[in-house]
Amino acid sequence: MVSLSGVARAVTALVLLGVVAGCATSPLPSGSAAEVPSDSPPLASPSPADGATPSPEAASPSPTPSPLPAGIAPLDGVRVSSANATRLPLAIMIDDNAVARPQAGFNAASIVYQAPADGGEDRYMLIFQEGDTATIGPVRSGRPYFIRWAAEYRAAFGHYGGDAKTRAYLPTIDGRLVYDADALSGAGAAYHRVGSRVAPHNAYTSTAVFRAVASNRGAPTDFVAGTDVRPFDDGATLDARPASGSIGIPYGTGTIGYTYDAPSNTYLRSVAGRPQIDAADGQRVVASDVVVLFMKLSIDPESEPGYHRPVLAQIGTGKALVFRNGSVVVGTWRKADAGGLTRFFDGAGAEVPLVRGRIFIQVVPTGTDVSYAASR
Repeated sequence: MVSLSGVARAVTALVLLGVVAGCATSPLPSGSAAEVPSDSPPLASPSPADGATPSPEAASPSPTPSPLPAGIAPLDGVRVSSANATRLPLAIMIDDNAVARPQAGFNAASIVYQAPADGGEDRYMLIFQEGDTATIGPVRSGRPYFIRWAAEYRAAFGHYGGDAKTRAYLPTIDGRLVYDADALSGAGAAYHRVGSRVAPHNAYTSTAVFRAVASNRGAPTDFVAGTDVRPFDDGATLDARPASGSIGIPYGTGTIGYTYDAPSNTYLRSVAGRPQIDAADGQRVVASDVVVLFMKLSIDPESEPGYHRPVLAQIGTGKALVFRNGSVVVGTWRKADAGGLTRFFDGAGAEVPLVRGRIFIQVVPTGTDVSYAASR
């Protein structure tokens, strides 16, 4: 993972509309493909509308990339020791209530998901493979759409219970698409509560303890053979990167901001206008890639009385923004089925390679006004 020692400095996230290449332009409508940065292939056809209807044909899986060479972590393409590169992924649900911040474990994760949750809030899922950390949390309950993302990596799924649909769904795929490690159903030894926070925002775990408990419950120790992987590359050279850039992604509990740092080719993350610091290591949270997925959001009509559980249309296809090397690719996401890998394509239909390193996948409702800018 990229060290912050040379790049963590005071920055203010700029939230500017439009995309610019070469120099700043007048604001463009959010998500506009009128001007695409130079690292993006030309768009052969217009980008789909945010609310593209899932299509079985569009969601058909593309050829799976060849297995990564030994010593390359399949989740994020990072070069690491062979032993760590082949470990079973751990997918752990993380709280994002305001009292849960700052959370712990982000800088050890390979992939981080953020998506809408109940009550106008959102929730994270951190996925670990080669990275380790002694502190992860606060751990919260699961939701079916997070389970389907965990299933893409055949991960051990860590959570503190879940809604009725989660409790009904997990047993149907446990041991096949995911390996359940529910704190409230036999895996309590993986978690502990801290006295510095109030319940339910005080449950924590670690990669070492969680791996041990998952293994004792029958989960494999290695990455499941045949699991799909994404393509990666080493990123643009310094002279090909824009001097600066910014991304603004609104959520109910505050805008997520990213400020591009050209020397490190990473995105420095902010939450509600403040730099995000990982409570586990005290360092700024960074990403090598930021992927925004637009999905239809609805309320489950079968929610338990007194609750309004969200549902995301995550199987099919829709609009995607892939930020890498300080620039954006405007294209689509595709997910064929519950266990199929969500892939990212440019406007010409070619799969977009990600830069090696931590990936943040930001899921937002269709029509969300995401702002972004870059300048040379």
